Amino acid sequence: MADVNTIRTAAGARAADIDAGLRAHMNKVYGTMSVGMLITFAAAWAISGLAVTTDPTAAVGQIGEGKYLTNIGYALYASPLKWVVMFAPLAFVFGFGAAINKMSAATAQTVFYLFAAVMGVSISSIFLVFTGYSIAQIFLITSIAFAGLSLYGYTTKKDISGWGTFLIMGVIGLIVASIVNIFLQSSALMFAISAIGVLIFAGLTAYDTQRIKTEYIAHAHHGDTEWLGKAAIMGALSLYLNFINMFMMLLQLFGQRE
Repeated sequence: MADVNTIRTAAGARAADIDAGLRAHMNKVYGTMSVGMLITFAAAWAISGLAVTTDPTAAVGQIGEGKYLTNIGYALYASPLKWVVMFAPLAFVFGFGAAINKMSAATAQTVFYLFAAVMGVSISSIFLVFTGYSIAQIFLITSIAFAGLSLYGYTTKKDISGWGTFLIMGVIGLIVASIVNIFLQSSALMFAISAIGVLIFAGLTAYDTQRIKTEYIAHAHHGDTEWLGKAAIMGALSLYLNFINMFMMLLQLFGQRE
């Protein structure tokens, strides 16, 4: 009986260690993601401020009543450089995913924050197109939805891993449709992309949260702190991308334009 009790005690202690480690792991995921979000919106706001002026003598183009593009704004939004700015985050994600195994956890975290800054430059035009109140309102709505979806993915006992293939195929479809619509400029297609995209990234938020949790539990007993550190960064990247995409698509659907 003593041996059985010892085994049960050891198993219980091990489970408690995993639970504590999981909480710390998820805190790091959400913390890293939150810092990345802060960097993104700070960069977007700063760049938009440099891109627009109210002084017509320092302008190279007008974008609205009393608002003009500066040289920086023209370069980012009207010159061929806009294509680099537009697709840089996508290229960054693929490159980051391919190279992370060769990085240390500390380097991966630095690269993630650099990516967040690049994303901020890429989406900075939202401050020119939408009102500040509208941006704040949609950000709050996205935050509430994201929190609920992530909580569901973390707490549900249902295995939702089967969603993965379907959702990734949906993301690929969205990317292709978005590239096509750059040339078509169809408002109806943009509406459909945004509406479907909200649903896809909502599903990915729950799916990725559960995946991050199950991957930690599967690897925790190995004690590989370097792998767990990089896993936290990649988990933060996944959730960050879900949030940003859901926010941008809700902004397209419901945002109030300048």
